[in-house]
Amino acid sequence: MTLVEHVYRLTSSFPDQERFGLIAQLRRAAVSVPSNIAEGVARRTTREYLQFLGIARGSMSEIDTQIEIARRLGYGGSFVETDEILERLFARTNALMTSLNTKLKGQD
Repeated sequence: MTLVEHVYRLTSSFPDQERFGLIAQLRRAAVSVPSNIAEGVARRTTREYLQFLGIARGSMSEIDTQIEIARRLGYGGSFVETDEILERLFARTNALMTSLNTKLKGQD
């Protein structure tokens, strides 16, 4: 949720011409991260949970790429906080996925 809040604040300073481009893409991808995690938690199996965590991780990669585009275009000022949030979120998601994969292998 911190990532979503941050992306919304960050993109509010982007040029108006990006309203239907980079702003919309970044916001959609940011909302997708906690939404997929929540949907995965609500699923019945560990495999399904892992699938949705993978989708969330894909959305994080989209955000990372789109932030690099914004950086190269000179939008939004400093992206240090964005990079830090993404780094923490990637690490936590990867650790959770590793743990769930270990659990899943123990069930086989």
